Amino acid sequence: MPFQTDFTRPLLVATDEEERFAARILAAQLQLRSGILPEIAPSRTQSLPEIVLCRNVSARDKDAYTLRQEGACFTISAQNRRGLLYGVGRFLRKLELRDGKIVLAADLSGDYAPRKRIRGHQLGYRGNNNTYDAWTPEDFRRYSLEMMFFGANICEHVPDEHNNRSPLMKLPPNEMLLHACALAQDLDLDLGLWYPIRSCDDAAEAAEERRRVFESLSRLDMVFIPGADPGDLPPGALFARAQAYRRLLKERHPEATLWVSAQMPHNAPEWPQEFAAALAKLPEELDGVIIGPNHAFGVEELRRLAPSRYDYRLYPDITHNLRCEYPVHYDREDWHFALASTLSRESVNPRPQEFRALHRQTRGFLSGSVSYSEGVHDDVNKMLWSDLDYFGEAMPLRESLCDYARLFFFGLPPEKIADALLQMEQNWAGDPAENAGIDACLAVWEDLLERFPAQLENWRFGLHLFRARCDAFVRGKRLHELSLLSRARALLLKNAPDQAQKILQTPPPEKITALRAGLFPLAQRLYDQIGIQLDVEHFGGESWERGATLDTIDRPVSDLPWLLGRLEKARALPPAEGQALLRRSLARNQTAPDEFYYSFALHGWEALGCKQEGEFYLNFQGDRPCNDGRLPTCLFQVYDHFSLKCRLGGFTPGQDYCLRVTYYKEGNSDSKDFVITANGYEIYHGAPYGGKEDPLFDAEQLAENYHSASYLLPAAVFENGCLALEFSEALSGLMLSEFWVRRVSGYGA
Repeated sequence: MPFQTDFTRPLLVATDEEERFAARILAAQLQLRSGILPEIAPSRTQSLPEIVLCRNVSARDKDAYTLRQEGACFTISAQNRRGLLYGVGRFLRKLELRDGKIVLAADLSGDYAPRKRIRGHQLGYRGNNNTYDAWTPEDFRRYSLEMMFFGANICEHVPDEHNNRSPLMKLPPNEMLLHACALAQDLDLDLGLWYPIRSCDDAAEAAEERRRVFESLSRLDMVFIPGADPGDLPPGALFARAQAYRRLLKERHPEATLWVSAQMPHNAPEWPQEFAAALAKLPEELDGVIIGPNHAFGVEELRRLAPSRYDYRLYPDITHNLRCEYPVHYDREDWHFALASTLSRESVNPRPQEFRALHRQTRGFLSGSVSYSEGVHDDVNKMLWSDLDYFGEAMPLRESLCDYARLFFFGLPPEKIADALLQMEQNWAGDPAENAGIDACLAVWEDLLERFPAQLENWRFGLHLFRARCDAFVRGKRLHELSLLSRARALLLKNAPDQAQKILQTPPPEKITALRAGLFPLAQRLYDQIGIQLDVEHFGGESWERGATLDTIDRPVSDLPWLLGRLEKARALPPAEGQALLRRSLARNQTAPDEFYYSFALHGWEALGCKQEGEFYLNFQGDRPCNDGRLPTCLFQVYDHFSLKCRLGGFTPGQDYCLRVTYYKEGNSDSKDFVITANGYEIYHGAPYGGKEDPLFDAEQLAENYHSASYLLPAAVFENGCLALEFSEALSGLMLSEFWVRRVSGYGA
């Protein structure tokens, strides 16, 4: 028989105010589940079941707690209310509804203490997030408490950024900050501030503003100054400002700590060395070092550089999907363009397995983390990350997700919710047209909705139902379009453009259009429930890139819109020229068996034959407004790095080849050292990007901001049909989307 103890009608026992505070929160949570508000008594009675909350003032760690169960009596003990709330959360996470009763589904008896000292998340009340700017103080209170149920001990807020406000805000930012401070005091939750320094700010005015903010807060535990994003000060000036601000901080909050992140400004190649040199001087104005997006060093490297006197934490970006620190599949960079284009940068994104892997890679170096978040779309990631910081490997991933389900989807089968969340992460594996799991995942959520229709009142259920429907819509649309493209290409090869166009304009099946039509009402419901802004026009999203999934969901998922554009362009030409244009467009990426074509958007990294050195950036274009059919899918991805290497084979010995590369924008005009080598032979050295131009190809087959250049690869540079290509530019790097290696005789270069 499974472990279960009936706690449908418990008596709560609490003596002092700390205990009664935690008891009131527990009572309210139990009432949400049963409809019955438990009684709180000052001492134990003969009534069972009982939940006893008691303080253990001798406990050394305020974040630790002890749980004990003896029959139908459950005891939660801790040093003060924070530890008691962690124990309450652990208890609630194991409650299930069975046969109409609320039962505790596991024996939780044991002593619990956190693995990491710092465990929290940033909830910035500012204009460019997709949720928090619409919140009330009560929304922040409820969510902060829910984060504590997963072990968080700090919430990081953002003081007024002046030019980054939102019409959705119920209160001025610094007034909301006062509420956040009161909330932190009430819950005994540490309060942090993310407080950037900009070189354009007047130093005296900035100092006075910080003095006012620091003095207005009755509690402040930690201040985080980012080195960049935003910020562009050299390390010397950065540390000088930090020293002045720390002095102001300590005047009002002597126990508060000040941290600086090693996030480097763009176009500042000397910044890392200067930062390391500044750290080596052991500046007293610093209590800790942070590593985050745009980092100047790797996690291990910075820990080695930062003297041991400085604490060290992570600022993990668990909120963004692309153009970020940890994009989807950050270890292999293969999020399919159809999903990336339509779901964009801040869509609903449970990524439990990826972020567990990241936590494993980084945790040995850190005292903990405060994550970067722009809204509730990353809700699963936040709760899971806190669980990992508190329990480490002692908490199995699926069990953490089952706890998430028990806590937030009470009454639903927790294992089914946990598996649906794991499947949702797998929805983003590979080409959605090849991933039947997407349809299976949606079926689970739709079945749950049919069985538990009241769950539509649960914003977390609606949020993941929305994502499951988005995934299924993208898959269905792509399958439909790929089928049309196959038929249309066959007709175009037979010189039947009118028939091909008719095929390409075939509307999708009703099942797909119904999925799309159902997204807006669900988005409206979610906005009303939690304030998430899933488009700009109706819900006040800051931009299409800030979680406005409804503004990107219709971006192209195949080359169908591009091919329709080719047909329109061909129709405007004389018939023979139009036919030639269509033939060239159809054959755009085709190569002979002894030739090679590569697109960062279309092909996996394995096709390059080797891993890239250093940290590259993939500047995705597919979700941008420019992707309205003008871009072929092969241009959706832009590789941005200081070098690119590939190892290729299968070329014909004795044959001259031509390398054609599609670049994005222009290179740095100050550089004279853009270099391309083939098997160690220099085939180009000069200004970016040099090479032979082809204005006709660029105008016909590329788009705005893209251009091509070609370079001769003499037969002598090949080694038994093998080719090692290397591109490098050390000053600003290079940006490219695709390249061909084609025989000169067949290419006309």
